[in-house]
Parts: sequence; structure tokens; C-alpha cells
Amino acid sequence: MPANGFLRTKAKISTFRDAYASILFFTDMDKVKELQGQFKTYQYEMYNWSEEGQGNAQFAVWTGLEENGLGVNIQHYDPLINAQVASTFDIPDNWQLRAEMNFGSVNTPAGKKDFMDDSKRFKEFK
Repeated sequence: MPANGFLRTKAKISTFRDAYASILFFTDMDKVKELQGQFKTYQYEMYNWSEEGQGNAQFAVWTGLEENGLGVNIQHYDPLINAQVASTFDIPDNWQLRAEMNFGSVNTPAGKKDFMDDSKRFKEFK
């Protein structure tokens, strides 16, 4: 990573120290491979489905935290932090880090975001 990119990333990560905690989301790749072998017809979909499961889990946890008045953000610093996280928390080699979710008090509400127009994001079939 270029030095200026590292400094920007380091500065952002340091802001997460104010969070109450962070939740790390992993995929057990041995389990994905096991399921690929067990269900040959769908072997090429197992990783995709594990990613969908990750998204559902992250959304559910985020929603639960927000419903309890907490602020939440999710980050994807993998693979930049994988070795350090694995070493610090004794993570098995077969676990793949997918996301880092930080939560705590809401010090500043999220800013307004611009989104792509729905007519360009969705297609309606009648």
C-alpha cells in the first residue's frame, strides 16, 4: 500500500477506538469446502451462498444494534489486517475475515448519501 494510503487508513482505523466494541465476521472456509463436496450439484454456489449468509448476519446484527440506539459502521479492511487479527485473537487459518463492525454511541449522525436512481438500479417485469 502506498504511504499516503496507509496514513489515511491508519487515521480512519484509529477513530474506531472510541467504539464500545467491534464485531469481526468470519467465514469458515473448511465448512464451505465440506459443503461443496457434499452437494456436488451446487458446489460452485456454496461460496456465493456463504457470502449471502454473511450479508444477512451483518444486516441482522446492525439492525439489532441500531434498534437499541447504538451507532454502527461496517468496514472491510481485509486482507490488510488479516495477519494481525489472526495473530492477536488466535484465529484458525481456515477462517476468512469478511467484515469488521464497530458500534457505540452516536456522536454525529450519518451524513446524507446520494444513491443511484431506482430506475437505473431495478428492472420491473410485468
